This record gives sequence, C-alpha cells and structure tokens, in this order.
Amino acid sequence: MIMQVLAFRDVTPQGPVHILLIPKVRDGLTGLSKAEERHIDILGRLLYTAKLVAKQEGLDEGFRIVINDGPQGCQSVYHIHVHLIGGRQMNWPPG
Repeated sequence: MIMQVLAFRDVTPQGPVHILLIPKVRDGLTGLSKAEERHIDILGRLLYTAKLVAKQEGLDEGFRIVINDGPQGCQSVYHIHVHLIGGRQMNWPPG
C-alpha cells in the first residue's frame, strides 16, 4: 500500500508531542472549506493516520486534533494539514 499521508514533527510545538500530517498529493485541497466529494478518502486517511501516529507516540490518555481553516481560523499554510497535539492536559476552550 502506498502511504498517502506524510507525518512529521512541528518546528514550533505546542505540546510535548506535536505532529503535522499532510496529504502527499494536494489535489486542490488548500483548506477544509475547499474540500469536495473527491477528497473524502484523503480526509479520512488523514484522521486515521493521526490515530495511528498517536498510538505510536504513546498518547493513550488522549490527544487533540486541529485543522485551522482560513484567515479567521488562523490558517497560515494553504495546504491542508492536521495538527496532532498531546502529551499534556489540554484545556477547553482552546483559545
């Protein structure tokens, strides 16, 4: 199986574990609000891969998934990506 998602550590981590997950093929998916029906598979793969990485990182007590979308959502990179953050107690509301 060809892996469709790339996972790597964030250069400015917001927790002890902060991994970014991105699809290897952009296919016009610059943000979640731009998603179309053809993107359903890759969106599911992003979340499932996040679950696998969380397990690999030992985040058994929980973790946070974040997708920033658009200027008011604080999106700074216009290539859809998922933040996987964990290794500490998360607070609510987040910000």
